[in-house]
Amino acid sequence: MASLTAVSQPQSLYIKPRLVSPPHQFRSVFLVTGLASGFCGVRAAMPRKAVIVSATTAEKPKKGEPKGFVEEMRFVAMRLHTRDQAKEGEKEVKQPEEKAVTKWDPTIQGYLKFLVDSKVVYDTLEAIVQEAPHPFCASVTDRATSISRTNMLVFTDAEFRNTGLERSASLAEDLEWFKEQGHTIPEPSSPGLTYAQYLKELSVKDPQAFICHFYNIYFAHTAGGRMIGKKVAEKLLNNKGLEFYKWDGDLPQLLQNVRDKLNKVAEDWTREEKDHCLEETEKSFGLSGEILRLILS
Repeated sequence: MASLTAVSQPQSLYIKPRLVSPPHQFRSVFLVTGLASGFCGVRAAMPRKAVIVSATTAEKPKKGEPKGFVEEMRFVAMRLHTRDQAKEGEKEVKQPEEKAVTKWDPTIQGYLKFLVDSKVVYDTLEAIVQEAPHPFCASVTDRATSISRTNMLVFTDAEFRNTGLERSASLAEDLEWFKEQGHTIPEPSSPGLTYAQYLKELSVKDPQAFICHFYNIYFAHTAGGRMIGKKVAEKLLNNKGLEFYKWDGDLPQLLQNVRDKLNKVAEDWTREEKDHCLEETEKSFGLSGEILRLILS
């Protein structure tokens, strides 16, 4: 359940995320602008007060379940939020574009750019998983010993294919609907193309970093992404719900299934490999944020 809360300007001090035991509860916080807090950097004037929307995410582990490595990824993501965005946030607000904004003016043109670039990313991510050999292998260098070895992630039908979280087909339906309404669908732009190319590079050289993006792209969309869709629908689409924000089946269970598989993959990683995956979180936020900002363009 979401709630509106007025908050003063952030007063938290910046502390780099620490890889320590995560808290029991995770809250994903979304700016009233509709931009998920995980994607920082919305350009805006510095407001005297900001209004935020907070909602517990669908990815919170059920009571009694082993949390595993996914909980570490979630915890590090939380620590990269500002204090305005989440009470556990530790990121210092240094730039005006990192502040919450009270005035939100999305446009159909900007939203279409966002959807198109999002589709480029999902197309790429899902093609990588579908087309990967059995197993998906990458030759990596151990950062402690500088010794090259083969790192293996198994992407099989029973693992990360057909998870129910895939978004590419849904986005295609939505873009076709906009076209039928008379809107011109833009070509993919730099934010989406850049992110897609980066994912391709990671998939062949850096499995741990790739998994970080896989996790953040899908799980963030089920939380902050849905809030964005709701706000855009209210503002621009007469409350029409797009397919991008709908899933077949029970979403919490779909998320839990993927969470379990991610935890299973990470069981064979060294502590250094896990830390490397966690360190990629900020990069994931930045690339996703560039795409989100298209909504206001």
